[in-house]
This record gives sequence, structure tokens and C-alpha cells, in this order.
Amino acid sequence: MTRSSRRHLGAFSAAFLAALVAGGAMAEAAGVLTIARREDGTTFDPIKTSQNVDYWVFSNVYDVLVRVSKDGTKLVPGLAESWTISDDGTVYTLKLRDTKFSDGSPLTAGDAAFSLLRARDNPGSLIADNYKVIKTAEAKDDHTLVITLTQPATPFLASLALPGTAVLPQKVVTAMGEDAFAEKPIGSGAFTMEEWRRGEKVVLKKNPNFWQADQVSLDGVEWLSIPDDNTRMLKVQAGEIDSAIFVPFAKVAELEKDPNLTMHKDPSTREDHLLINHSHAPLDKLEVREAIDYAIDKKSIVDTVTFGIGSVANSYIPKGALYHTDDNGARPYDPEKAKALLKQAGVGNVTLTYLVQTGDTVDEQVSVLVQQQLAKVGITVNLQKVDPSQSWDMEVAGDYDLAMNYWTNDIIDPDQKTTFVLGYDANLNYYTRYKNDAVVALVAKARVETDPAKREAMYVDLQKMAKADVNWIDLYYSPYLTVSRKNIEGFGQTPLGRFFLEDVKKN
Repeated sequence: MTRSSRRHLGAFSAAFLAALVAGGAMAEAAGVLTIARREDGTTFDPIKTSQNVDYWVFSNVYDVLVRVSKDGTKLVPGLAESWTISDDGTVYTLKLRDTKFSDGSPLTAGDAAFSLLRARDNPGSLIADNYKVIKTAEAKDDHTLVITLTQPATPFLASLALPGTAVLPQKVVTAMGEDAFAEKPIGSGAFTMEEWRRGEKVVLKKNPNFWQADQVSLDGVEWLSIPDDNTRMLKVQAGEIDSAIFVPFAKVAELEKDPNLTMHKDPSTREDHLLINHSHAPLDKLEVREAIDYAIDKKSIVDTVTFGIGSVANSYIPKGALYHTDDNGARPYDPEKAKALLKQAGVGNVTLTYLVQTGDTVDEQVSVLVQQQLAKVGITVNLQKVDPSQSWDMEVAGDYDLAMNYWTNDIIDPDQKTTFVLGYDANLNYYTRYKNDAVVALVAKARVETDPAKREAMYVDLQKMAKADVNWIDLYYSPYLTVSRKNIEGFGQTPLGRFFLEDVKKN
């Protein structure tokens, strides 16, 4: 959701990083895949996160009722092997396959009902709004789940593929308590979580009770937290780890020339954008936000930072995704227009604070370009470099003016992202503090509209309204950039970011 964004990092172990930099060999079993990422996760409680660093790991620990196909275009069976929808679109009957949780206990329709209602009702749920349409969720028997909605909702089936709706064992969660469960989770996915050393690594082990266990080649997976981009790449090049994600654009050409590596550029739903804190004056003035949008040369950012790998973003809905429109009022680069708007706003000298994650090469490069471009129209930008362990919490708390972030879709329907960034009070609309009551109402209306043409028109309007308000500033779209050693087969991401590690082989 994902979602979703530039993510939280726990306290990083200096000793661990020193060992890596020193080139200490990482003695791993032949069947254990090592993946280096920038940030550590935050939780294994599916409903209490919207972050990719969590979703991408626990999607292989938990399983969902409905999955998205590997090409990201359609829904396919998951824990539910089949389903039917009533003629009026309000009753969903799902037949669950005969499978078990990793502890050997049977997975039942009662567990699925518990998990969905928990996503809807738990005070800590970050995805509650997407599931308020559920009236009841009941187990008719151990393998039959019946979900009744308050009214038809077009994205509902797609929403069952959201990693946050992973099916949890009700008895275990209840007995352990949700906080303890999040530290030692039990799921029904391809792997189990064996160990979590905060800030260092998450250790996964093959789950023999997974319903597709016969297809899983790996004995385990280790997700390593290595915040520095260059260090991650050097460790893959040296053969000390198997793979790495978040490859810097500047490293792509070099890695492509290495005969020992495979550089992956997987199609994605990723969109990078500049968050704006609407609660901080003068960013509460529309003219000031418009001026910032006009003053930023997105094409120069794409050319300079992404080396042409990315493309200019003009909407929060990525190109190629359902209901994207280019006709949404996107502003061209026009510094003179920006100056005029600032004068019209009567704000005088504007000084803003821009959060920058240390060690994030792209973030640092974009921040310098934005700083230079805004200076040309009279806006002073102070770059506040912070450890990745601080940045997300500061955004949540509102301790920023500008901050670069990113989003990847987790389901194939635009409702998830639209709700999260335009119509969701629980997260203050992605912590921008943006609020437009007409937008909120239209987000809710679009969710339950069943006529495809009318629904598309609503999402076109929402893109125009968001752009008119400058809810944030769209920067660029880009593929998922990952790298792996040549002996690794099947590594990569789907358009929604999912790693199907059950399909990976280490030769």
C-alpha cells in the first residue's frame, strides 16, 4: 500500500554494518536467499502498517483469500479456491481450500472472518475505511465464508488481495495478544518468521505446511537492512549477498555490464512524489502550493536523477493503471507563473524545511534540484538530513514542510490509493493534512458505484480535483530496480511489488 511509501527503519546495528563493509563472508546455506533492503520493517501485524518494507516481507509469511496474478492484471485464487457473488452484488461466498497454518493448526473460514472484521473494527487498523462496507462476515462451515456488504462495492473483491487482510489464526492471536503475535507471527504463507533482529535482519524459514510447499525450492530467506545504497550494491557485486532492492538509478548501467549479475527493471505501479504539509503556513495557501508545482522542473529531475529510466508523473494514479487520465490539469514548468502566484498570495519571503533521508542517493539528488529550482522563484529550502529511522515518524507527526516519498499499488483497483491519499482521516491523507470535503465524499461514492463508465468519470474528476488542490506534487514513475546474482532464478517483483519468493531458485 501499500502502500507504500518511504519507510521506517529501526535502530541499525553499527557492528553489523561494520562487518559487512569489512567484507566479512556471509556464510549462508545453499538454499537460503539473502536480500538487502534499505530499511527494516515496523511490524508483522498486517492491519497496522501500510508500508512496503512490511508488506513485501510478510506477503511470503501470510496468505490472502484472493491473489493478484503475477502480471498484475487479474484476480486469481489464493486461500479461497473459488467464489461467487450474488446478483445484487452484496453477498460474497468464498470456498476455502483445505490448508493449515505454519503451526499445523487448520485454517478455517472462522479465521478468515475474524481477520476481515479485525481489519474493519480494530482501533489500530490503517485500512479500516476500505472495509467499512462489510456488514457481516460469517463462517457457514470450516471451508465456507459468507461476506455480506451494506451495499454493492466494485473494488471489494480486489480489496481481498490487500496484504493487510492476511488470514490470521484467531485462537493464537486471541491467546497471545496482538502485540505479542506481531513479534512471533503464525501465518499460512510460503515461509515462517524465525527471527527478527531489529535493524539488522528478518530470518524466514520454509513453511512445510504451506499449501504449495512442493513448489518452494528455498530453505529460507534473510532480509538484510543496509541503509546505504552504495554498500548494498557493493555487497551484491562482491558476491557476499544474493540480491538487493532499491538500486540507485546511477548504478543501473554499471550493474548491467557485470557478467555475474542480472539487473531487473520490472514494470511497476511506483510513483514518487513530494509530500506537502498543508497544516504549515504558508503551505495552507493554494497559491503557494501551485507556485511550488510550477517551479519544479519534473523533466529535469527525470533526466538528471533517473537517467531517463523514469518518466514524468502527472497523476497520483500511475499510467497504465485503471482510470488514469492525462487530462487532469497537470501544471507545466513555469517559474514566472510561480513568481506571480507567490506575489498574489502576499506571503513575502518563504522558507521551507525539506526532510532528506541520509544514505538515500535519489532522495538526496532530488532534494538538491528542488532546492535550486525553488530558489529561482524566491523560496528558500533548508535541507534537513535525517536518519531513515526518523523520517517516517517525523512525517506522521507533521514535523516537516516537504518530503519526498513513494507509493506502489497493492491491489488492481484505484480505490486503495485514492482512499489512502485523498479520503482517509486515519492517516491524515498520507500525512499531508490535505482535506477537501467534496473530494472525501466523491472517494466514498466512487467506491460503491457499480456502473463502469460512471465510476471512471468519478476517478477522472478526483484526479482533476487533487491536482487543482495540489494535494502533493507528482514527480515521476519508474520501474522496480532490483539486482541479483546470476545463480538466482525467478527473482523480481510483480507490478504491485510482490516478491513470489516461493518461485525463486538458488543454483
